[in-house]
Amino acid sequence: MNEQTTDLRESVRRRYAAAAVKVTEGGSACCGPEPVEVDENFGSTLYAADERDALPAEAVAASLGCGNPTAVAELREGERVLDLGSGGGIDVLLSARRVGPTGKAYGLDMTDEMLALALANTAKAGATNVEFLKGTIEAVPLPANTIDVVISNCVINLSTDKPAVFAETFRVLRPGGRIGVSDVVADDTLTTDQRAERGDYVGCIAGALSFAEYRAGLEAAGFTDIDITPTHPVADGMHSAIVRATKPTTDAPATSASDSDGSCCGVTACCTPAEQATDPFTTVSAAKDAAGCACQS
Repeated sequence: MNEQTTDLRESVRRRYAAAAVKVTEGGSACCGPEPVEVDENFGSTLYAADERDALPAEAVAASLGCGNPTAVAELREGERVLDLGSGGGIDVLLSARRVGPTGKAYGLDMTDEMLALALANTAKAGATNVEFLKGTIEAVPLPANTIDVVISNCVINLSTDKPAVFAETFRVLRPGGRIGVSDVVADDTLTTDQRAERGDYVGCIAGALSFAEYRAGLEAAGFTDIDITPTHPVADGMHSAIVRATKPTTDAPATSASDSDGSCCGVTACCTPAEQATDPFTTVSAAKDAAGCACQS
């Protein structure tokens, strides 16, 4: 990883760590936590009132996204969902409600402060089919062919290695799996410099791909049925967009949530015998490190 990439990632990490601390420490008895995003193009106002009301106030306040991916991913009962860059957990908790007790919602984030906030929000929500993982979206700490749906909310544009994100997303999806992502996308006519003029990298603008670049990146990773639909402008020539795509069905065997080989999250070596005795698909877990997943009671 070069120095510029490291610096950009650290800038992103610092911004989201500060946002988590603001939510955690900025609440009051009368008014609750203060939202971290005030721009109407980003944040909790993009969610329906009934969705916001059903979640802890801290999860809503920590929303920094540019859309509502759970509203477009068409989640179904029993599915396993992965949220890339899960932040305070709003999309993970909404996904957990949609997939129900037979499904599972994973959240992946690299920021300790956000993971701590997400775990606290999960406990407040009483969600029992949620697990948070620590790691980067360029190196997802989950086995291949284990996820039905990957969602993300204005996070992929923050990556300095988007081909790696697309490749990792493709890898963890089961054949026939799909993505339902909200992201900032630029008009094809805008140069990289013009995108930078409209906002900084950390603010979800300068790192955005164009429509053609986004499609080409997904195609290069192997995705089909790609659809990129702009929803609302966030800057001149920049749009919040819904991105959908599918991993083609192949003959490769997928890891099933009901496999009875004693493995945990598809990895036999990551659980102790005591943990294997606990159903990993109905247990809230502590945040994991990037070495892999583990199940905890």
